[in-house]
Amino acid sequence: MALAMLASAALHGMLLSTQIVHINPRLFEDTSVPMEVVLVNARSAESPLNPDALAQVNLAGGGNTDEDRRLKSPLPASSETRIGSEERMLQARVAELEQQARTLLSQLQPDAQLQEPPVAAPPAPVQPVIDSSQLNQQAREMAQLQARISQQWDDYQKRPKRAFVGANVKEYAFARYVEDWVAKVERIGNVNYPEAARRQGIYGSLKLTVSIHADGRIEKIEIDRPSGSKILDAAAVRIVELAAPYAAFPDDMRRKADILSITRTWTFTRSDQLIGTD
Repeated sequence: MALAMLASAALHGMLLSTQIVHINPRLFEDTSVPMEVVLVNARSAESPLNPDALAQVNLAGGGNTDEDRRLKSPLPASSETRIGSEERMLQARVAELEQQARTLLSQLQPDAQLQEPPVAAPPAPVQPVIDSSQLNQQAREMAQLQARISQQWDDYQKRPKRAFVGANVKEYAFARYVEDWVAKVERIGNVNYPEAARRQGIYGSLKLTVSIHADGRIEKIEIDRPSGSKILDAAAVRIVELAAPYAAFPDDMRRKADILSITRTWTFTRSDQLIGTD
């Protein structure tokens, strides 16, 4: 009896001193994030801020579509561009070249002997002489056509990066560039003030949006709010064109935009001056 009581006491003591620890199930999860690696056939000087995948070189976004597309072939496309329904013509051309290649290759087989035609059959046509350079040229042409088809007529993967600035420009790089740009347009505008407006006493203001490429070239000029005078509207557009080309984007701007659109209100004052305002 004493041994039984002693064993019971020891067992109860072990149970009371045992702590139940809850195991975190996340410890057994695989925390590794899958990494996607792609090969690209172009490169850019700057690296993208938010890359979609890893590649052998840096490639920032650029092109003419907003969709997330990637090239389907590492082969370069030929310089010729075709659109619309001509894709069927290209595919037919590829099929024709493949058939010609198969015909030429079949003649290279040592056991490909001409069979005696039956009596009623017409004579076999004369086979062309095999030209290895022609065969190589056709193979290269097929590769170029297939690469151009696989690209789905997209020269680039995404549209150019654009930035728009209006009355409030907070970022220093854009604010400094816009300030210098406005000063140059005002200087050119006052030197080339429209004589017809001065002579006829025409004054007023209009709002323009000027889109500029990274190298300083003008992409387009849009009149958002006309002045009511064709003379002033035409003079404002001409002054912006005379002031071009503008300064190229600095490096910090190039990383964020390929095209900068600046919206400003231009006023032809009674003192025969051109002033740009927000």
